[in-house]
Amino acid sequence: MNEWNLVPFVVALAAILLCFAIMLLQHRKTRKIMKTLNQMLDCAMDGSFAENTFDESLLSAVESRLNRYLAASAVSARNLKTEKEKIKELLADISHQTKTPIANILLYAQLLEEQELPEESIDCVAALRGQAEKLNFLIASLVKLSRLETGVFTLHPVSNAIAPMLDEIAGQFAPKAAQKEIQLTMNATDARMVFDYKWTTEALCNLVDNAIKYTPAGGSIQISVKEYDLFCRIDVADSGIGISEAEQPKIFARFYRSHSVSEQEGVGIGLYLTRQILAEQGGYIKVASSLGDGAVFSMFLPRKT
Repeated sequence: MNEWNLVPFVVALAAILLCFAIMLLQHRKTRKIMKTLNQMLDCAMDGSFAENTFDESLLSAVESRLNRYLAASAVSARNLKTEKEKIKELLADISHQTKTPIANILLYAQLLEEQELPEESIDCVAALRGQAEKLNFLIASLVKLSRLETGVFTLHPVSNAIAPMLDEIAGQFAPKAAQKEIQLTMNATDARMVFDYKWTTEALCNLVDNAIKYTPAGGSIQISVKEYDLFCRIDVADSGIGISEAEQPKIFARFYRSHSVSEQEGVGIGLYLTRQILAEQGGYIKVASSLGDGAVFSMFLPRKT
């Protein structure tokens, strides 16, 4: 083979080596960029990020934009914290400033009820007391809900037995159910689930209170527990007036009240608060009902952390 025949081979080999060298350099450059970006993100996460390169490269532009983003995020976080502190102070002020006047109104209404009053005045005093109690309940509910939504209250779900909570609720609502001649039954259970005892008790109380409120005299309410692999379900089933299919998606909205129950006491916040309490614990709530055929509200909460 003469030297003229070797020329194409040498040229091809040189081209291959050049391509290989270019690929190697590009790979190293890419690795260096990825390493730099990784370091930038690590610094961003631990709060020590700062711009180090000031040139016209694309990487410098990314670094500059990331720095501006982190600065804006820090300002937003500070503003959010400030707003939460303001809301916390406002809620404390509302709770404190309204507690004494409402307590005084209830006290004076009670004193008036103990006096000998004209027939027409008795009804007015009863209405005054009822409205004061409603206002007291509304303010307390709004304060609880606002504290829950703004993170002022923090739920602490832990593994607990369900039976003690059900026994407490049964004891609390037995007199109210008996007053309406409603049969309140509680199925025995040894199940456990992960929940915040205080807040979950409040959520379940809302369901039982609603069941008693919207079940006619002589009806029944049954509370039962069912275990699944991942969740535990608590059912509150009543033989009350039921809920139409069209209204079922609306009843968990804040302040929603059906026209069919407008004559009943309530402010339309209990079911919304219940849903928020369950959501904060990784749970949810469902309803199964038809108009005139009772309702079953089901609370789902995790069985394990």
